[in-house]
Amino acid sequence: MEGLRVLRGYLDRTEQEALLGEVLAAVEEAGWFRPRMPRSGRPFSVLMCNLGPLGWVSDERGYRYQPHHPETGRPWPPMPARLRVLWRELAGVPAEPECCLVNLYRPGARLGLHRDEDEETFAAPILSLSLGDAAVFRIGGRRRRDPTRRLVLESGDVVVMEGERRLAYHGIDRILAGTSDLLPGGGRLSLTLRRVRPFAERRG
Repeated sequence: MEGLRVLRGYLDRTEQEALLGEVLAAVEEAGWFRPRMPRSGRPFSVLMCNLGPLGWVSDERGYRYQPHHPETGRPWPPMPARLRVLWRELAGVPAEPECCLVNLYRPGARLGLHRDEDEETFAAPILSLSLGDAAVFRIGGRRRRDPTRRLVLESGDVVVMEGERRLAYHGIDRILAGTSDLLPGGGRLSLTLRRVRPFAERRG
């Protein structure tokens, strides 16, 4: 699928365990929050946190990026260095990621079709790393009614959405519980790296 790269097993088990430990320690410091839909106030089925200078949040005020946790008011913890390295290896842009959105999917959680369109620039790709249980990932086109395709993402897989797929509708249909013992208590973590603000692109 043009504009979609799925890199199977990009991180091996040892790398996954090391990164998971760093991420969980940072999230424990910051605290999980449960986002809510802007209009209805309905809670998401996933828990979220952010790492880096900016974090994505959703509540009755809408979708947005902000530099602090919506409940504690504290700055987000920094991203682990391995995530910044991952970005440099795969993103292909002369700019650092500004947000790592951490989603926790326990069995039964899902994320409906949506587009990542709250950023100020779409020149950088979206990178998402899966840790823990496998998940059924669905991706379509730039219109909600476009045909979709389903893929199973396993622990250590990386998805890169770029070009025509940068603004594609995508979501997580379900978690395949019990397919990994990586995450304490089961479930899946997705680590999604984004560039939020414009940057100077290379010319020539």
